[in-house]
Amino acid sequence: MKNLRVCNLLAICIATLFFSCATDNDDYVDITLQNNLEKKILELYGSKDALILPASNDYLAIPNDVNNPITDAKVALGKLLYHETGLGLNPKQPEGMSTYSCASCHHVAAGFQSGILQGIGEGGFGFGSFGEGRIKSSNYMEENLDVQPIRSPSVLNVAYQDVMLWNGQFGATGTNSGTEVSWTIGTPKESNTLGFEGVETQAIAGLDVHRLVIDEDFIKNSSYKIMFDEAYPNVDESDRYSKLNAGLAIAAYERTLLPNQAPFQKWLKGEEQAMSNEELQGATLFFDKGKCYTCHSGPGLNGMSFHALGMNDLVGENVLTVVDEATKKGRGGFTGNSNDDYKFKTPQLYNLKGVGFYGHGGSFKSVKDIISYKNAAVHENVEVPSEKLSSMFTPLNLTESEVDFLTLFIERSLYDDNLTRYVPEKLPSGNCFPNADSQSQKDLGFI
Repeated sequence: MKNLRVCNLLAICIATLFFSCATDNDDYVDITLQNNLEKKILELYGSKDALILPASNDYLAIPNDVNNPITDAKVALGKLLYHETGLGLNPKQPEGMSTYSCASCHHVAAGFQSGILQGIGEGGFGFGSFGEGRIKSSNYMEENLDVQPIRSPSVLNVAYQDVMLWNGQFGATGTNSGTEVSWTIGTPKESNTLGFEGVETQAIAGLDVHRLVIDEDFIKNSSYKIMFDEAYPNVDESDRYSKLNAGLAIAAYERTLLPNQAPFQKWLKGEEQAMSNEELQGATLFFDKGKCYTCHSGPGLNGMSFHALGMNDLVGENVLTVVDEATKKGRGGFTGNSNDDYKFKTPQLYNLKGVGFYGHGGSFKSVKDIISYKNAAVHENVEVPSEKLSSMFTPLNLTESEVDFLTLFIERSLYDDNLTRYVPEKLPSGNCFPNADSQSQKDLGFI
């Protein structure tokens, strides 16, 4: 009997040990991987804090334009104006009236990018599930279509960009100091003369470019009036309900679009279980052998430098416009400096999973494709002379498994799955958004 008890006790101990180990293994994160990543970040930045995105309501921590300080009232107003299809009051064709918004090309379902290769404002039809179903309306003449001449960049992390667009043409300070000769009068670039940073300048210029109108009657006959009053109490009422103030409110809202709930952000703030071992390996590659950090840095993992990587421009049967020479030349098309030809701004890297189009011309279909491209460093665009390529565009010598680890880090660790917190439940106008054409209303469950 005694031996039986001993055997039973031994069996229980073994079983307990087995199941405890199994449970621990499920949650186990290699401390060596943790330490290696932290060591590399400390070596590069001095502190993990240097990569942490602030809370979206921590306005003092979010980079502000000194001429447009962020306030609760501005953000609340901008959040609605950004999505308001009721501002679509200057269409080229009558059927486009009040059917499009800023969010038509930069919406939450696609990580504040477009769900299609070429974003469509006025003249677009349908939405699908994440914007992939938007097409040119069959009733629209192509010359009246408002379509992006280049892939729509994400609005996430724009607070960390002092100039905007792939060629950096919007913004009057910092990176664009000395480019005044290129602020052509009579073009959207003239908005730089207002003296704001890129986010504000683009928001103001974009209202006209994309045929959106801040109509005083529309504002005053809705709850928007009260919101303008709260956002701009010190502006004379005769100037308060303006395109300028609408643009500044939209910019204030855009600056708060921070993917600060992504796993990497949680890890930076001390949640050791936020990333898997494979993601930790990918992150270490990002900040070490992969050399990604040399261009993609800071909290937004973006950069204010421009590089020629020889990627294709918009091409293919689905492209709705002919790409002009200025667009092809990127930064050089704006500055007129041949040394800037074929260079494009370094984009931010959050919420790229599932977008489907990567690179300024959308020539890559997955995150892994573009990592593999940079790993091989063989340029695809025959129009870009080899001597124009960035000196940093060299083979990385990553193995296939290392490419996979790096892909996993970018797709999973940099993905905030709760961006809907930045979207209004409804608009004061009651309109459907981000689009309000008949097919979009059906796709979005509005009717």
